[in-house]
Amino acid sequence: MTRAFVCGCAGTALDEQESAFIRETRPWGLILFKRNVADRDQLRALTNSFRELLGRDAPVLIDQEGGRVQRMGPPHWSAYPAAARFEAEIGGERALAAARLTARLIAHDLREVGITVDCAPVLDVADDETHAVIGSRSYGHTPERVAAYGRAVIEGLLEGGVLPVIKHVPGHGRARADSHLELPVVGASRPELEARDFAPFHALRDAPMAMTAHVVYRSLDPDRPATTSRTVIETIVRGAIGFGGLLLTDDLSMKALGGPFGERASAAFSAGVDIVLHCNGDLAEARAVAEASPELRGASQERAEAALRKIAGAPAPSDVAEGRAALAGFGLG
Repeated sequence: MTRAFVCGCAGTALDEQESAFIRETRPWGLILFKRNVADRDQLRALTNSFRELLGRDAPVLIDQEGGRVQRMGPPHWSAYPAAARFEAEIGGERALAAARLTARLIAHDLREVGITVDCAPVLDVADDETHAVIGSRSYGHTPERVAAYGRAVIEGLLEGGVLPVIKHVPGHGRARADSHLELPVVGASRPELEARDFAPFHALRDAPMAMTAHVVYRSLDPDRPATTSRTVIETIVRGAIGFGGLLLTDDLSMKALGGPFGERASAAFSAGVDIVLHCNGDLAEARAVAEASPELRGASQERAEAALRKIAGAPAPSDVAEGRAALAGFGLG
């Protein structure tokens, strides 16, 4: 049995309690952060040990966007550019080529240490008041350019054998608060949201995986953030946007959400998400999430299997040195 949740861990190796928890609850995947990263050998050992506990090639996730959201960085890995730099410093088709190349090189770094899912690209459309929590993580100020960059990143990651996750559906760009710390509320009308915020997600609705936004959209559901709103998930994400892939929550431990952790997970499942994420490594919280998480089955299991098939047997890129030289040629480092 596999439960429909992803867990974190506290350090650079799984301790006895974490190992027992993973064997007992059988999560779909593991997500890693800077606290879990030391060097290549350590990361390989960590991802291998997680899979050995489950006896399967379970997904391992990370947020490796580039810029300030990069869990693996110097001195062991390259520092990759933030999303906003492609349009600001290059622009045009060359910028799209640079974004695709960056994603392929990131995929190489991840696969080398056993990480198979990158929670990227960000498809949130920025404006002049977008909160800094998104800021330079956005590819631009128009849905068309954001979608074009998103497509380039998706293709680059898949070429390198890593699954992309588009985020934060249905759009975090209008939020004026950091959902890690509080619940953002967006007052735009549905037509305004459809024309700008939803558009990149609709353009890339064929992506294998997506992550929800912990944001309230008053015109859609004034009472619940997207992550726990059946109206938003069914009517907008699955309906108007047309996303048919595997739908993950953003981290349930973020302060935008309230209440006991089991209730947070149950509310997300009731809304229609496929898999919930609990990322901070707190075992007491994780146990409550696990207890509220059903077995992965039915349509959710089919979506998960379809996503994983996209990288089954994918070869590692063979021209990494040339790729790094080419990226340097774009002037982005």
